[in-house]
Amino acid sequence: MKPWTAVATSGILFCANCALADTVVVTADRMVDVLAGRIVVRPQITITDGRVTAVSSQDAPAAAGARRIELPGMTLLPGLIDMHVHLTSDPRFSGYKELEFTDNFWTVVGVANAKRTLEAGFTTVRNVGSARFDDVALKQGIEQGYVPGPRIVPATYAIGATGGHCDHTELPPSIKTPTTAIADGPEALRAMVRKLRKYGAEVIKFCGTGGVLSKTDAAGAQQYSLEEMKAIVEEAHMLGLKVAVHAHGTSGIKDAIRAGVDTIEHASLADEEAFALAKQRGTYFDMDIYDDDYILAEGEKNGVFKESLDKERMLGRKQRETFRAAHKAGVKMIFGTDGGVYPNGDNAKQFVTMVTWGMSPMQAIQAATVTAAEALGRSQDVGAIAVGRFGDLIAVAGDPLADVSILQSVSFVMKGGSVVKQTMAKTSP
Repeated sequence: MKPWTAVATSGILFCANCALADTVVVTADRMVDVLAGRIVVRPQITITDGRVTAVSSQDAPAAAGARRIELPGMTLLPGLIDMHVHLTSDPRFSGYKELEFTDNFWTVVGVANAKRTLEAGFTTVRNVGSARFDDVALKQGIEQGYVPGPRIVPATYAIGATGGHCDHTELPPSIKTPTTAIADGPEALRAMVRKLRKYGAEVIKFCGTGGVLSKTDAAGAQQYSLEEMKAIVEEAHMLGLKVAVHAHGTSGIKDAIRAGVDTIEHASLADEEAFALAKQRGTYFDMDIYDDDYILAEGEKNGVFKESLDKERMLGRKQRETFRAAHKAGVKMIFGTDGGVYPNGDNAKQFVTMVTWGMSPMQAIQAATVTAAEALGRSQDVGAIAVGRFGDLIAVAGDPLADVSILQSVSFVMKGGSVVKQTMAKTSP
């Protein structure tokens, strides 16, 4: 049997067994146009089969027969993008506390965190490190409709050097730990990139320097050579994957940029030379400048190692100063929070920190929308309310350009034309 039959009658094309298009029209008092960097009043957004098909004013005629969602007093924004999360982590179980749970417990944590993150207005996330390929499982569960959650760009495991930040360094030699993504030397690293892609990675993440939450290394110490970094990047780019690097230290940041990475995660100790290199190469900085507050307030209670707390006290303010200097220097900045180091779902708290340290509210919002979409290579799908992109919308009461903190109280969330959260909204057939 043919799946459909077209019959022309009076100039109208009928299609047997074809579902009727689902169209919804959304109106509000205002819309943040992140492409133009301005507010639009009385917008009317038409979404058909999950994609935006028209962006107009409420003076324009609405699509006949469309469902209507009216959001009086509200401001519409594109669904937000967090470029650095760990959905399958919970900061309340840090350090040795993590060992109290069975391995698959963390997949269940990811289900809960995915729902919280989506309802907070983040309709797309980049998950840059997850054991057991849990982020791929979570992505598949969301896409098949089993659980709610954002669009996930998974990295699977973060690649790390032996004894480095992404290795297990908190246990004695008598306890054997998994070495799923630990590799050294250019050829082994190329093979690792291929392996992770085979099992679902859509972005490659590697640890180029030490880190804060690892117990034994120095946060600024470089852990892969320039040659090794080039091998990772060349292999990933050949396979069509972008590359993110965990890098706090100055030399590691600069070598990673020279190697061609797409985004620098953390970038705490970047200097003027690093800024110039990033601008020259088009590299994005992805700086998690909110979670210092959470780590220092809650870390000891949560089991964070004393060594890690000491490193956070050393780096926290310096990272924020680097953020301000990098933004002032014109480095491209994207929104990434390290969700999982603080509670997932609280992602929007970082907007206030970004504005405090030099960005305008519009620039902070653009970092989490249009600029993040560019860094993902997904400008055709996400990051703006524009024709052809997914119908990913959020709404807040008031004007986020006057008070960016209201992004912490999202009243309405739509993903792909489907409402996943709705308060203070009027819907009509």
